[in-house]
Amino acid sequence: MVQEAERYKAEDEEVKKKVDAKNSLENLAYNMRNTVKDDKFAGKMNPSDKEKIEKAVDETIEWLDRNLLAEVEEFQDKLKELEGLCNPIISNMYQGSGADDIPNGAGYGKSSTGGAGPKIEEVD
Repeated sequence: MVQEAERYKAEDEEVKKKVDAKNSLENLAYNMRNTVKDDKFAGKMNPSDKEKIEKAVDETIEWLDRNLLAEVEEFQDKLKELEGLCNPIISNMYQGSGADDIPNGAGYGKSSTGGAGPKIEEVD
């Protein structure tokens, strides 16, 4: 049994990489969909930028549905493509308005606590 497990270890690792790549792409697509549908955020977004993101997200989700057996590189290429479109738009929104005004759904902006992060104190 141990020998059999070792034989399939490389195959299992490849499947894991593929699943991780697919999940990363799906997560970004659905996070972006939720972000542009959020009234608080969408109201501050240029309508043409919102439309671009919505179209790219819909195309990505359709591609995922049609390409369940795609390779890791294909998932990664689609991820980079979607990030390349969405990141500049979201970054401009983040820079153009107060960071507290933008929801954290897509992973952009400050931490949900609004602080600068944890503070480290020295101890003797």
